[in-house]
Amino acid sequence: MKTNKLLLLLSMLFIFTFQIVIQAQFSLNGLKNKTKSLSIKSKSETKSNKTSENKSDSVSDENSESGSIIYVSKKGSNKNDGSKGAPLKNIDKAMKKVQPGDMIYIAEGKYSGTFGMGYLESDKALKLYGSWDNEFKQQDIMSHPTVFQPDNASGGKGRKALLRFTKVVAGTIIDNIVWDMGERNLYDLKEGFVEGVEGGRLRRSSEPLKGMNSTVEEPCISIRSGVQGGDVTIQNCVFVNGASFGIQAAHKSGTFKVLNNVFVANRMAAIEIFGTCAGSKERRNMISCGEVEIANNTVLFTWSRLKDFGDMGYGIRIMTKLEYNIHDNIIGANIMGGIDNSRFCKDEYVKIDNNIFFGNKTGDLRYYPESNVKLDLMVDQFEDLEFASVSNNKNEASPLVVNKAYLKGFFGARYSETTNYDPNSSQNQWARMLGMNQQGTMSSKVSMFMNKYPWQETLKLFGASENVGAQKP
Repeated sequence: MKTNKLLLLLSMLFIFTFQIVIQAQFSLNGLKNKTKSLSIKSKSETKSNKTSENKSDSVSDENSESGSIIYVSKKGSNKNDGSKGAPLKNIDKAMKKVQPGDMIYIAEGKYSGTFGMGYLESDKALKLYGSWDNEFKQQDIMSHPTVFQPDNASGGKGRKALLRFTKVVAGTIIDNIVWDMGERNLYDLKEGFVEGVEGGRLRRSSEPLKGMNSTVEEPCISIRSGVQGGDVTIQNCVFVNGASFGIQAAHKSGTFKVLNNVFVANRMAAIEIFGTCAGSKERRNMISCGEVEIANNTVLFTWSRLKDFGDMGYGIRIMTKLEYNIHDNIIGANIMGGIDNSRFCKDEYVKIDNNIFFGNKTGDLRYYPESNVKLDLMVDQFEDLEFASVSNNKNEASPLVVNKAYLKGFFGARYSETTNYDPNSSQNQWARMLGMNQQGTMSSKVSMFMNKYPWQETLKLFGASENVGAQKP
């Protein structure tokens, strides 16, 4: 009996011990599986982090590469690689080499394009930085300017804007370059001469002279209507003798900045930037494509479309579908208004603050509040405007160092017409008898119109007035 009890007790102890061992084994296997799982997860995270780090390094390297500098110098060669020690000779050659984010540094001197073509054209964004010394150590437009200045012969090769964008502009920066059309334009040999000013009045493209190329009526810088949107900055430049606008640009989106430039003796308008995004053009439903900031510019001597001074001739034109912030500029001596706001841009899209106006012949602001209502306003009338902001504008002479002969000729500019008609001449008597038109002649003349301004003297306008207008770059 005792033996049976002992056997039963041993059996029960064996079963109990076996269960503990099995449970322990299961626990150990679970722990191993969990550890294995954690190990796999840890490796996965490490791989992911490593991949992320590699991607970050790759992006960093790409950014580094995309920020390359291509150098251009009159002393260079187009056979060179464009490095600092082996610069290219022409700007357009560098433009063909640039990748997104690349910069072009241009040394001092006069440029006109390869083979003297007289223009630059780009289907991609550009970052152009001019006015470096020949060692590329210092950038200073006043000491060693980069001047894009084609001659009259170039008008027989290509008739385009000095710089034209055709597709992409996002990220474009144009800095420290003189854009001068004075040598390419055609000027009259007899009419419109002013004592102390070189040459006669501008002859338009429809007025050729034998042996000369007619004026190329294109802007200094042009951005065409089909161009994609994006931020653009044009700063520390000079626009002089532009035969048709200093800057004329279509703007689809983003911010367009025109900062710290000098505009002298341009035709039609110094600055015209217009919105091109889709949307209503009606004033009440007009959308905003983007923003335009026009600040710390000096704008002088803008001429009319024709020599009769009948239309155009504005410092700045406010166009449609954009918001304008126009501040801290000097806007003076323009043949029409200092600012034109006749395109029915929404009042709430316009800010005009802290500008100095003077000597604008028809007024400081041309404003059309509605159809068939034209107002030419002076600064002291601005307070009644309902713009988003219009404050602290002044009408006062600014201490600018301008060409005195040019200034005198501009303020004395006159247009006149004379008619030679004799109703009693035998020719006109006979014409009346036959029911034909009367015959006569009409001649016109102008004392000054779009005459050439010496580009070297435009550099004196940087820093001529403290805080307002173009400052020293």
